[in-house]
Amino acid sequence: MTETYSLDVEAVMARLPHRYPFLMVDRVLEVVPGKSLVAVKNVTSNEAYFQGHFPGHPVMPGVLILESLAQAGGILACESVTADERISILYLAGIEESRFKQMVRPGDQLKLHVELTKRKRTLWMFETHAEIDGKLAAQAKIMMAEGPKP
Repeated sequence: MTETYSLDVEAVMARLPHRYPFLMVDRVLEVVPGKSLVAVKNVTSNEAYFQGHFPGHPVMPGVLILESLAQAGGILACESVTADERISILYLAGIEESRFKQMVRPGDQLKLHVELTKRKRTLWMFETHAEIDGKLAAQAKIMMAEGPKP
C-alpha cells in the first residue's frame, strides 16, 4: 500500500521557490508520491490581480489557475524523488488541452488535482484539473522541466 500524507504551508514553501504574492498553493491535502496530489488554493478578495481583472467583477485570470496547477505539480515532483535526486527547480515547459469551465471568484476554494502521467529524465508530464465545490473549473496537461537555480 502506498503512503499518503498532507503538507502545511511551511512544507509547501520548503518545496517551492515561490513566495507571496506568487505562491499559489496554500495546503496539500493528499500526496501519493510518484502518482498524485490534491492541494488547495484559497482565493481571497485581497489578491492583487483582482484590482485590475476585472474591477467590479473580479475573476481569477486563467493563467494563474494554470500556475496554481503547475505549482502543485512541482510539489508532486519534489515528493516523488529521493533525497539524492533532489530537484533544484522546475520550469513550466508546456501546456496542452487547457480548458476553463467556470469563473473563479473571491471566496472560492480551488481544489487542485495533479496526476503524474510520465517522467522522462528531467521532463515531467501531468494531467491536472481544478474544482470548485466538486465542479470542474479548469483542466490542462502540463509539462515541466528541471533546471538549474538562477
